[in-house]
Amino acid sequence: MGFLKRQLLKVIKWEDDSTDTIVYRYPMSDRDEIMNGCQLIVRPSQVAMLVSSGKICDVYSEGEHQLTTSNMPIITKLASWKYGFDSPFKAEVYFINTKQFINQKWGTPSTITLRDSDFGIVRIGARGMYSFRVVDAPLFMREIFGTNRDYSTASLIEYFRSIVVSGFSDAIGEAKIPVLDIPSKYREISEIVKNVLQDDFSKIGLEIVNLVLENVSIPREVEKAIDQRSSLGAFNGKLDEFTQYQTAQAIKDAANNPGGGAGMAGMGVGLGAGMAMGGAMMNANKNAEKVDNSQQAKTTKCPKCHAEVAVDAKFCSNCGSQILVKQFCPNCGTPINPDAKFCSKCGKAL
Repeated sequence: MGFLKRQLLKVIKWEDDSTDTIVYRYPMSDRDEIMNGCQLIVRPSQVAMLVSSGKICDVYSEGEHQLTTSNMPIITKLASWKYGFDSPFKAEVYFINTKQFINQKWGTPSTITLRDSDFGIVRIGARGMYSFRVVDAPLFMREIFGTNRDYSTASLIEYFRSIVVSGFSDAIGEAKIPVLDIPSKYREISEIVKNVLQDDFSKIGLEIVNLVLENVSIPREVEKAIDQRSSLGAFNGKLDEFTQYQTAQAIKDAANNPGGGAGMAGMGVGLGAGMAMGGAMMNANKNAEKVDNSQQAKTTKCPKCHAEVAVDAKFCSNCGSQILVKQFCPNCGTPINPDAKFCSKCGKAL
């Protein structure tokens, strides 16, 4: 097949028009070879690597590079080109995107169990976003993409999500932040999780640039407990007023459920709530009666007109007679009432 001639590559470059391609292998057929003096163009936010005989050889940063023995030291050594090369050679060219890949979403597939100081054992969920970039292209190639033709962020989503969720679980557990305080500490938690994850990303040649915690969800039961605690706080800790408020709400809910089984259930709730409120009102009335009785017990009668007057009154408010007349028992000297017939201490007849 003599008509099949070799194709000599004079210019190698990658014009990236995607947003999620991390690694791109320059397309080369079995007939393609790199000629001496080939121009390798590496655009900004790119790194190019030459792979020959299954080994990572020379790495090039952004700029224009002319492939000669002077700037291909590893391949030159492997090929034993002591005095330069004239014939074309075969090698694979990989372009690695070193830009920041943003808007990568993460979230807990299931709830995370925490021990909270206020609510005991609590299950929470979380979600957010993060961004990363390649900082060590050879290490990333060895650890992750190998010799795949193309490698995008879609290939790493599940792997990264598991790493981020694991790091978040460890960080939130060690921080021991109460559930009620988590919404006010999103920024601090995000920074803690980012620092925890940095080692895991560094091991594969990546850097986690930013991580954002957007939301932490808690069970509905905990939300109701928080709402009740907030309602109690609105009453300034007055439990009796809070109980009356809850009773009134129960009666209102029962009234909004007429008819059918729901209506009967509502009536039951309403009856129970009504009895509770009735009991509360009866207790309030009894307390009022006790106050009235105690006030009545602090009155006495005027010795002249027999009108009700306060025990500490000096004059009758009805007839104006003097009430507090100091008298003493002639036998023991004990103070006695003016109308007393016997001394309350010694029993002497007065």
